[in-house]
Amino acid sequence: MIYLLTNPLANNSKGMEDARKWKTDNNVDCELLNLVEIKDLKGFFDGLNPEDEVILSGGDGTLNHFTNEIYGYEFRNPLYYIKCGSGNDFFRDNEKYVVDGKIDLRPFLKNLPLITVNGIKRRFLNGIGYGLDGETCRVGDIQRVTSDKPVNYSSIAIKLLLGGYKLKKATVTVDGETNTYDNVWLASTMKGRYYGGGLMVAPDQDRFNEDGTVSVVTLYKKNRLVTLMRFPSLNKGEHVKKKDWVTVKRGKKVTVSFNEPCALQIDGDVIEDVTTYSVEVGV
Repeated sequence: MIYLLTNPLANNSKGMEDARKWKTDNNVDCELLNLVEIKDLKGFFDGLNPEDEVILSGGDGTLNHFTNEIYGYEFRNPLYYIKCGSGNDFFRDNEKYVVDGKIDLRPFLKNLPLITVNGIKRRFLNGIGYGLDGETCRVGDIQRVTSDKPVNYSSIAIKLLLGGYKLKKATVTVDGETNTYDNVWLASTMKGRYYGGGLMVAPDQDRFNEDGTVSVVTLYKKNRLVTLMRFPSLNKGEHVKKKDWVTVKRGKKVTVSFNEPCALQIDGDVIEDVTTYSVEVGV
């Protein structure tokens, strides 16, 4: 039996509809299950027959929640992932591993970094957005609740760039080396290359690198107009060439602090009023 686990809230609440379409388009004989209704994921996998397969359908948020519920589990059955979200940064980052539209998810659920923020501990697959990206996600969440219109994250980011976002002072420590930056737009820690629906924040980051390091990307520039003009370079990862605008550090122990609270996102999930976060690899 093939089980298709689907998050109905994915892709702006079109998750179940998208899963049914995928099942029909690919002529796959499978049982469609609501992921939200499975209260014990490890128990679900324990109860599978040896010949069963599982396919997870959802976006980056679905992946993050699934990962944190199942992390550390030794899978006996095949587990695949198909994209069904508004951002799909994990899928975008790992397209070279796609076979028949699916990614074997099991290798990606090991050796994930752990973030500690506001008393919360969580693993992440893609990255931490702190600053402009976190604020963009926070405003987007508000719009999603208060309006029926699709959330335009690019429009939100531009408005924040033009004056809605207050520049921060950041203290960034990576493997014991501390640097302080003024006029900070974002200070992100990346396991993959992408977040924000296609922003290649850390173009040189390899999630399977031998030393297991993450990339810490700090973007800073007082001039808002220059930042606005340069911001599209993040789409192709070309921003890292501008050394007066960005710094990239790699390490296994990271602490980032702002001089005042700001929103933070973990694979798209927002945590508000954050002044500091830490990331550890290999724990």
